[in-house]
Amino acid sequence: MEKVRGKKVVLITGASSGIGLATAKLAAAAGHVVYGTSRSIKSVEGIRMLKMDVCQDSEVDAGIGQIMREQGRLDVLIGNAGSGIAGSVEDTGIDEAKSQFEVNYFGALRVLCKVLPIMRRQGSGSIVTVSSVAGMLAIPFQSGYSATKFALESTLEALRSEVAPFGIRVSLVEPGDTRTGFTGARTLTVAAQSNKAYAERLTRSVKRMAHDEQHGATPEKVARVICRVAFSKYPPVRTAVGLDYKLILLMKRLLPDRLLVHVLRMMYAS
Repeated sequence: MEKVRGKKVVLITGASSGIGLATAKLAAAAGHVVYGTSRSIKSVEGIRMLKMDVCQDSEVDAGIGQIMREQGRLDVLIGNAGSGIAGSVEDTGIDEAKSQFEVNYFGALRVLCKVLPIMRRQGSGSIVTVSSVAGMLAIPFQSGYSATKFALESTLEALRSEVAPFGIRVSLVEPGDTRTGFTGARTLTVAAQSNKAYAERLTRSVKRMAHDEQHGATPEKVARVICRVAFSKYPPVRTAVGLDYKLILLMKRLLPDRLLVHVLRMMYAS
């Protein structure tokens, strides 16, 4: 990413590793003032790291308050914090589903709602939320994760229309399989670890996901797309990363739902 005129103040959640870290480094290299967040303090050269658990109101308030005290403005929010669980719908407990939503959906919403009044007062701002191809295609044995991304997709699409009159741009970036620590951090639901009814197919599905992720795009490739969208004057509503995934999402528009579900079943749950 080339250096740009007009230094921006950028906040990136989930910036301690993977896509978030790669995006933070790219934005900092372009000359922007970059604040990154993680649940524990981590030092990263060129990035002003904040301790911020997006599930905690007090930490979100404190982190954004610090940015405003130090910079007086906030130009770009890149929402990237998230986690993943795997298991059949039957094996996903209510508390586990709530926990997944708390991080991936309500965590993103919590930061958004704190940033929006700032950008409205400024009369400008750019918001990019990192969704997933799984936010457009429901992946078997990842229903909880897909559900949170589906929710983000609809919320950000509505938000784009709501805040356009205030000069705030809103977009979604949808990575597919990406080589990050997300693969190793994925956990199984408690019931999935003992329910033999789904065990064999679940194991194959998770192995397929892990293989595809570890042979997928680099975080740097995704970061380039995120930064291009974040600093664009006229960003698209949503952008999938990689030609393969753009074609898959095109299939969603063109194929009958029954056929598309069958394809996903053969890929992940046969």
